[in-house]
Amino acid sequence: MESSIIKMKLFKSIIGLFVFVNLSCSESSKEIVIDFWGLGSEGEFVKLLIPKFEAENPGIKVKVQMAPWTAAQEKLISAFASDNLPDVFQLGNTWIPQFAQLDGISELSEFIHSSKIINKENYFSGIWDTNVLDSLVFGIPWYIDTRVLFYRKDVFEKAGFTSPPKTWNELYKLSKKIKANHKGEEKYAIFIATNEWANFIIFGLQNGAEILKNNNTYANFSSDKFTEAFSYLVNYYKEKLTPLGVSQVTNVYQAFAEEYFSMYISGPWNINEFKKWMTGSLQDKWSTAALPGPNENIKGVSLAGGSSLVISQKSKHKKEAWKLIEYLSKPETQIEFYHLVNDLPAVKEAWKDSSLSNNIYMKAFYEQFNYVVATPKIPEWEQIVFSKLQQYVELAARNVLTVKEALKKLDDDVNVILEKRRWMLSK
Repeated sequence: MESSIIKMKLFKSIIGLFVFVNLSCSESSKEIVIDFWGLGSEGEFVKLLIPKFEAENPGIKVKVQMAPWTAAQEKLISAFASDNLPDVFQLGNTWIPQFAQLDGISELSEFIHSSKIINKENYFSGIWDTNVLDSLVFGIPWYIDTRVLFYRKDVFEKAGFTSPPKTWNELYKLSKKIKANHKGEEKYAIFIATNEWANFIIFGLQNGAEILKNNNTYANFSSDKFTEAFSYLVNYYKEKLTPLGVSQVTNVYQAFAEEYFSMYISGPWNINEFKKWMTGSLQDKWSTAALPGPNENIKGVSLAGGSSLVISQKSKHKKEAWKLIEYLSKPETQIEFYHLVNDLPAVKEAWKDSSLSNNIYMKAFYEQFNYVVATPKIPEWEQIVFSKLQQYVELAARNVLTVKEALKKLDDDVNVILEKRRWMLSK
């Protein structure tokens, strides 16, 4: 009898253990894993933010994979072609049109409408607009950048300027004065690199130029407004206010420290680099400013840059992927990420943090973010500016072609690039 009781207890224990193990396995099988791909250092450091997300969202695990920027686009296209895109991933905001056209990323309006964390008003309007195609939202800004004027305060003072230029005319007059103060030395006022397309697009947009026309199917570089802006910048080469070739400036930061030039249009990624070179007596002799505009009545716009977070169209875990995007979009998470990688927060609320609001170099960026615009939202954009615009900038700067000739040839070449787009839209 006693033996039977012992056997019964042992049997119940085994059954209990089986039920416990079975329930544990069942609970474990309910755990959802979402794949997240980040690019460059962002993909590396975002891993440090994930444990807190997982703690706040039991049952969701995030598997992070990092891809270098140099191979990112090819990797993402290959993943799309093989139906292997991750649930949520990072895209440079100029890549949004390409993946939306491929139907590779989800439209997010439904998620946004029900979100208590993400809405359009939380972001700089020009930045938000980079994610919008035909009134539909395909990405959420994650971190942002733009270009402002880096300048030498001491050189400005010697030229009689107590504040940065507000207009193109002031910028030109200041540049002439700086050049004159060098008294024949091989030094310049500003560095407008011929292999940096952004300056020419920025000044064209400032002047109200329509870069592409007819629903972005034809080039419009030879338009009056773009020609005026392009001519304005080319004149800086002709009057030796900027070095002509990039070979003349092997180290931008050293050249700035040595007064080889005193102004440079660049982005937030260069703040720490300039700090490394502008030390000792030079520490307080430089700053940043929002870009000048064409005249007193028009603010100088700049480019809306940065990266966005998107969800794969074929993700089976869109709800969970959206939770991750919401978490990464919280002001406190954005500030933590800024401290990790120096990427500027996309959410305006985060800019109230003292690490940004008290940073003298960041004030110009905050001001400029209120005046940023998106480049044309087409997949061919990078091909246009890298392979064609820079080519004709160089030829015009060296006076191999006149401005009119360069922009006419640029239009012709870009129209060839856009031929497929015209064909697709005609169907």
